Amino acid sequence: MPLHPDRLFPIEADARIIARRLFTEVEHLPIISPHGHTDPLWYAHDEAFPDPASLFVKPDHYIFRMLYSQGIRLEDLGVPRHDGGPVETDARKIWRLFARHWYLFRGTPSRLWFEHAMEAVFGIEERLTEANADQLYDRIAERLDDPSMRPRALYKQFGIEVISTTDAATDDLVAHDTILKSGWQGRVVPAYRPDAVIDASRPGFLKNVEKLVALAGTSLDYQGYLEAHRNRRAYFKARGATSSDHGHPNARTADLSLADATALFERVLKAKVSSADADLFRAQMLTEMARMSIDDGLVMQIHPGSFRNHNAQVFAGFGPDKGADIPRSTGYVEELKPLLDAFGNDPRLTLILFTLDETSYSRELAPLAGHYPALRLGPAWWFYDSPEGMRRFRELTTETAGFYNTVGFNDDTRAYLSIPARHDMARRVDCAYLARLVADHRLDEDEAHEVAHDLSYRLAKQAYRL
Repeated sequence: MPLHPDRLFPIEADARIIARRLFTEVEHLPIISPHGHTDPLWYAHDEAFPDPASLFVKPDHYIFRMLYSQGIRLEDLGVPRHDGGPVETDARKIWRLFARHWYLFRGTPSRLWFEHAMEAVFGIEERLTEANADQLYDRIAERLDDPSMRPRALYKQFGIEVISTTDAATDDLVAHDTILKSGWQGRVVPAYRPDAVIDASRPGFLKNVEKLVALAGTSLDYQGYLEAHRNRRAYFKARGATSSDHGHPNARTADLSLADATALFERVLKAKVSSADADLFRAQMLTEMARMSIDDGLVMQIHPGSFRNHNAQVFAGFGPDKGADIPRSTGYVEELKPLLDAFGNDPRLTLILFTLDETSYSRELAPLAGHYPALRLGPAWWFYDSPEGMRRFRELTTETAGFYNTVGFNDDTRAYLSIPARHDMARRVDCAYLARLVADHRLDEDEAHEVAHDLSYRLAKQAYRL
């Protein structure tokens, strides 16, 4: 199973040699992780991870969605139920079940991430099988007791320079305060995620808004609500935040008059909210968030296009983020126009666009980012955070948007040990793409070295103001 040193490089000999030279220069650059979902409590408390199953299986929706697709019950993987019902608690049994079905991950990025972590972190070069499951479990479990496997030590081992978590607008950020007061030199910053107080279609929306204005000490009217967002954004900035993040169903924006926006706010606070009003309010708030970003400097990210919790039965039993989110088509040209009419030409705004609709790369996103000063393209995301997905991203966007209207790479993961594996994959894919440009005589190699460095490190650091 040892990782091949030429993995993901071009098969053509000339391009492969160039890719090796490029990768050598960027392989060990520090990791900028400007968007992700690791738990800030890990860094605050710096406690040992409990067991191999809790590290690799139970928190990773990439893993258990594949297993579920083959008829394996989430309860048998130890995924907690909403109702507190019984689930498997024997970590070794969960690991054995995972090992028995490891063949399902052939050809997937999950296999590459997992096997990179096994070799780079634990020194294990055997492929996981049902026969060696217990032996590998014991080797990993023994290492987890070592201080070198604590979150802060791994942060240093992975070469992380800065990592951003994603935090609700009403989060008290106590974990971040604990990190700041601890004297530890690692840099863990929050990101402002206000979806729960912007999306009126969500359960508990009114209670969430009431909590937001109570924390900010503002009134429960539209002006007070906007002021509460400004207050909370400042609270996040004081703890190191440099970005906000918005996971809306679509990319629609609006720029209503104050009177119309006020009336809309009053409607969405009512018990029954129409889907049209909820959608319009999300659209209005994206424009308001852009307006606030110009004032306070937070970089703005939009992650649209997921039909979340598509499996109603799984959602009812286990809650959100259980592998049942499905990409759907998303439009950007018409949907973003109200926001871009207002702020698209303002270089003080950095708006980073993501998509789960690959058909929009060359048709909409690259032309938009290749024109508006405020726009940048985020990397291939979620289902396309893969070798082929990242390659397609470069092929479909570079000719129109170039490299410098993109923002490098972010890992966007909850799986801590996969972070260096994901950055390694992205760097290899980018070096492979650049090597082909050099081999085709479309780029000089000295230029390719500079671009490889920028894609691996500088662009993310610059775009996210880190």
